[in-house]
Amino acid sequence: MDRSAAILSVEDVSLYFGANAALAGVSFDVHPGEIRAIIGPNGAGKTSILNCISGFYRPQKGRILFKGQSDLTQTSTDAIAALGLARTFQNIALYTGLSTLDNLMAARHIHMKQNMLQSMLYWGAAQREEVRHRQVVEEIIDFLEIAHIRKAVVGALPYGLRKRVELGRALAMQPDLLLLDEPMAGMNLEEKEDMARFILDIYERRGVTIVLIEHDMGLVMDISDRVVVLDFGRVIADGPPDAIKQDGKVIQAYLGEG
Repeated sequence: MDRSAAILSVEDVSLYFGANAALAGVSFDVHPGEIRAIIGPNGAGKTSILNCISGFYRPQKGRILFKGQSDLTQTSTDAIAALGLARTFQNIALYTGLSTLDNLMAARHIHMKQNMLQSMLYWGAAQREEVRHRQVVEEIIDFLEIAHIRKAVVGALPYGLRKRVELGRALAMQPDLLLLDEPMAGMNLEEKEDMARFILDIYERRGVTIVLIEHDMGLVMDISDRVVVLDFGRVIADGPPDAIKQDGKVIQAYLGEG
């Protein structure tokens, strides 16, 4: 597929912390309608590249094009979200004192801003806007099977359910591209199976393109369309799962670990 068709193009991105290179000339692309996995040993730069894509880090070199136009390295995190990109985090980032419903509604703020002036001028418009956002959130609650914790305070929920709420919050932003940073870390087998099912449903039923960082290699190879492998901040392999499994550099750097 032609590179110009990519929804995301990471081009020669380098990121330094002092004299240390977290990323060194990283390039890969993501095509619309695929699950694109990023794998590699601990410290390989996986979360660093996600942080560059989502605007939390500013690389010293390279560019990251979203939908062929916006360079995310020059775009604020709020503007990146408004463009249609959302993410989850390795360490859960939720409003722990709020309910599940309130957390998901808070994620709708990027869409609410578009009609804020109209809502201020017309009370009826404000009510209709609130109903519309509530419908989006309720549909996500049903989709992720978390209706039973709709009013529960997130901080009191079990870990696996908090991870599911965080996924719901990302979906509430209605992204075109979803970045998942180790969505199954710390989960038991049943929780992992549930999360894998939801990820596939997001991809297949909602048509959301997904970039996935995950240490569960079996899962990565089962559900990914293409895999990019990082080691010491550099790309050492890029291709379909079957080719990655047999790549000598990958086996040495990652699959052969431990």
